[in-house]
Amino acid sequence: MKKLMLVLVAFGLLALPVSAFAGEGPMSLPAGSDAGAVKHNKEGIDHRGQGHYDVALKHFQAASKANSTIAQTHFNEAICLDKLGRHGEATMHFKAAKKHAGGNKAVLDSPILNGHLGK
Repeated sequence: MKKLMLVLVAFGLLALPVSAFAGEGPMSLPAGSDAGAVKHNKEGIDHRGQGHYDVALKHFQAASKANSTIAQTHFNEAICLDKLGRHGEATMHFKAAKKHAGGNKAVLDSPILNGHLGK
């Protein structure tokens, strides 16, 4: 009986998305970012906090569209995509976040980012 319970617990843990272990939330944009991007990013943060991952994703996508070279916009898109089970897309945005991180340790040392990228 103990073995069966252990197997069930192990299987349950493997079924969780990477983000369940990371506990990471969305990031604010750097000072001087496009005002529209900042507005959408804040809206995305609010909706993600309420568990509205699909709505938050749309706001983060709009922020990224305003300036696609900001690592935080890609990171925020990626964590929403991860929550929505769209892991392949999340990985692509984590790669973009890493590419544009410019030494930002919050991005580069992110457990969820590195979990998706296999680092």
